[in-house]
Amino acid sequence: MKFFLSYLLTILFILFNNVEARIEHYSIGQIITGYVDLTKKTRLKLPEGKWEVIDRWTWSGHGMKFSCLGLGRIEKNEIMEAMETCYSKMGGAYVKYMDHALIEVMFKDNYDGCYERPEYYLVEVYRKGSTHNCLVIDHVDVMKELYNPDDPYSEGLMARTKQWLRDNSGVKIPPIMLASTHFYFSRLVGGYWFGVSYGINPKLLNAPANNFFTEDASEYHKLNIHRYPEHKKTMEKWVSISSQRHKEFENLSKAKTKHKLKLDKYIMGENTIIKSNNEDIANQLKSLNDLYKSGALSKEEFKKAKKKLLN
Repeated sequence: MKFFLSYLLTILFILFNNVEARIEHYSIGQIITGYVDLTKKTRLKLPEGKWEVIDRWTWSGHGMKFSCLGLGRIEKNEIMEAMETCYSKMGGAYVKYMDHALIEVMFKDNYDGCYERPEYYLVEVYRKGSTHNCLVIDHVDVMKELYNPDDPYSEGLMARTKQWLRDNSGVKIPPIMLASTHFYFSRLVGGYWFGVSYGINPKLLNAPANNFFTEDASEYHKLNIHRYPEHKKTMEKWVSISSQRHKEFENLSKAKTKHKLKLDKYIMGENTIIKSNNEDIANQLKSLNDLYKSGALSKEEFKKAKKKLLN
């Protein structure tokens, strides 16, 4: 995945902030299912399955704190999904400077951001002043991002992820992943900044095999994809899943109605990611039960989901 979230918070580290984060309660190697507690009041729903904490960091100083958590889901010694979530409250004494820094990093960075780039497949964004709501969908050349990123500064941010890969050398890394990145910030809802990135192994979407494994040559690049109709179908499925996730992300971040993106045009039918045949149904039931107990699912939603799973 592109670790733009980590890069963003590195830039903002020079600014004042305070946040009641819960991310530091997690530890490297911990297995999580169901959800992640970002704060005492904010709970992020995880895609189904067992997720391992790969990276976790909290920066603090001068009353400031930023927290991020990196997770991976592994099946049969292969990374199938990855995600990174970051959270902060952009308040304090330096609001003016912080807003300026947000705009610079989100919309004027030379390497990534909430604007059209040749390697991005889809960008949807709302922006007014410092308020922004952003969805970016693309494909990722994983080895390039790990070992030879366009932005040389971001290579240092991969240190703990690369250490995890060395410690788990038997784990296979997909050369190409599909990714989505989600941001929301507005001072109208308390000045909370949320960021989530997802990466998925195309296998989970029944994708055809890849023959090209670099960012520019990949079948999923928007300048190439018209020549590969089956890959295009896979990407359209991913766009649909990511658009639905973004709508849920907007609700999590309490986005104002006028700030929400118009994404219904991308959502098609039931968004389903293929589950492995050996996934334990008992674990899925436990995850459902945890979501119900946490309040993320109503009683009716829980019953429907449980019935569907058992059927």
